[in-house]
Amino acid sequence: MFIRIGYEITINSVADTVLILALSPHSSVLGRTIGTCAVQADPDLPLETFLDPFDNRRTRLRAPAGQLKLWSDCIIEVDARPDVFDWTAEQHDVGDLPPETLQFLTASRYCDSDALAPKALELFGDTPPGWARVQAICNHVHNHLTFGYGFGRPTKTASDAQREKTGVCRDFAHLSIAFCRAMNIPARYASGYLGDVGVPYSGAGDFCAWFEAYLGGRWYTFDARYNTPRIGRVLMVRGRDAADGAMITSFGKYDLKAFQVWTDEVTGTPDDTALHKILASRPEGEALTLAPSD
Repeated sequence: MFIRIGYEITINSVADTVLILALSPHSSVLGRTIGTCAVQADPDLPLETFLDPFDNRRTRLRAPAGQLKLWSDCIIEVDARPDVFDWTAEQHDVGDLPPETLQFLTASRYCDSDALAPKALELFGDTPPGWARVQAICNHVHNHLTFGYGFGRPTKTASDAQREKTGVCRDFAHLSIAFCRAMNIPARYASGYLGDVGVPYSGAGDFCAWFEAYLGGRWYTFDARYNTPRIGRVLMVRGRDAADGAMITSFGKYDLKAFQVWTDEVTGTPDDTALHKILASRPEGEALTLAPSD
């Protein structure tokens, strides 16, 4: 299936500001693309692209003082099947885990699994190890947290979310990851595009966070916010938590002025000419309402 993905982000910098962006599809996303998936800047600026240690595609630039628009718009071919589900996937003994998964077992900035270990044992100690345990964690987080954009803040940890019972999608992911790690299950943060494919319209577009757990010799996608397999994810970043894949990392002050994301299914079986015509039109998508700056 084809999905049109993209964004327009307008910022205003007080002075020259170096930015490191995580706004491109992950290097593991190999579907056919038409259009511009890489970061574009208006006014035109030198852009340096590189892969970070998690194979995320990053972009570094120096934003001049004043207004800058960042954008991308493309159509990408993705798997039309929902997230893979395997109730038989087993939990590994830590001694048998591949070395590259071990970094996803310990506490990180937002996933303070050490602080949540007693609570994790209380809630999930009697659950069967493996898929059933991760699903029990997702069920708890899904039912325990109330979603709302007003509940997000840049310093909020997993234990904060557990205590406050609120959060945005990244808090749902962080709390799930922390509980998995506390139960000796490698878990890593993921985020990207997730549109309303096969589900009712949910409001203005935004980037979405979820997580991946290592079971049965591979990584599986889980999403405690929605707690059901979804269709049409386009991965942008992975990491230990959101600190490893921030949308914009700034080395100077800026104000966010406008933010719009679109993730729209392209219906039918269009050929390349039809896909180019779609990209020539204005993208669908409703702009998120931004709170006034301080």
